[in-house]
Amino acid sequence: MTERIILGIDPGTSIMGYGILKASGNKVSALDMGIVSMKKIMDPYLKLKEIFDSTIKLIDRFNPDELAIEAPFYGKNVQSMLKLGRAQGVAISAALQRNIPIFEYAPRKIKMAITGQGAASKEQVAGILMNILKLKEEPKNLDATDALAAALCHFYQKNIPGGKTYRDWGDFLNKNPDRTT
Repeated sequence: MTERIILGIDPGTSIMGYGILKASGNKVSALDMGIVSMKKIMDPYLKLKEIFDSTIKLIDRFNPDELAIEAPFYGKNVQSMLKLGRAQGVAISAALQRNIPIFEYAPRKIKMAITGQGAASKEQVAGILMNILKLKEEPKNLDATDALAAALCHFYQKNIPGGKTYRDWGDFLNKNPDRTT
């Protein structure tokens, strides 16, 4: 049975969420989750340094085999997307510094993998994660569960029977009629 550690990151310039999963075959468990807060750092470049340094510390502490990171999404504010892209790029650079393979997932794909709905709320994602991973207490910050969700989404992608890919639950059921009973 192969074990691997997955580091999930929900990038941000005020708060970066992280989640650590341990995968053993087709079983998965949460090792840790939390946030890195940069709210007290005013200089935007020092925030990026904090993201890099914190990601390196997480990698050195947990020795992950893979990084699953949430992709920035385009909203109404282009400046916000640019800031998120920088935060994501710095976390990716830290993983590259330690030769960790990187896997990027769109927020809708992560939500779909966890809840079955691409438009699920952060609260819905957190609630389902608590059940799936048997978490004892509700997290204080939903950025941490978003990061854990990215890691779990990656686990699901790597553990699909037969290595097939699916657009949604309907596509999965169509391609696996024997698994519906």
